[in-house]
Amino acid sequence: MGQASALSDVTHDRVKILMVDDEILEFKVLQQKMKSSPDYTIDADFAQSIDEAVELAKANTYGMILVDNRLLPNNDFRETVPRLREIGYTGPIGVISSDISDAYFQQFEEFGVDFRIGKDEIDYQALRHILSEYVDYHVPDAWREDLK
Repeated sequence: MGQASALSDVTHDRVKILMVDDEILEFKVLQQKMKSSPDYTIDADFAQSIDEAVELAKANTYGMILVDNRLLPNNDFRETVPRLREIGYTGPIGVISSDISDAYFQQFEEFGVDFRIGKDEIDYQALRHILSEYVDYHVPDAWREDLK
């Protein structure tokens, strides 16, 4: 049984991520972007609802969770991310959205979100930076230069 904690399943070349999005196509696009990494592998799980994400986070250990801003029937991350924190997940949670310019995105930390990123910004380099920022105790040696 997994733990909902910051004890991530990150090794020197493997990272386990949960992506929560009501559109499976978004997940497929992200999977393709993650495959381009030359120095690590991302094992990504997918949940189409916050309820499914909560169950997966209880049963598995994730290095990071990416949550789409808008998930039905919830309005936005202000309702969904606290549910992940309530079960004890302490690892990094990022909100992804096609538009992160709305004023309420400025309050993201108040709702348990560690970072926000536009869907168009997610690529190998962005994920590498995010992982080195939030999961630095398990970062591959090849990334150590980023931490100096």
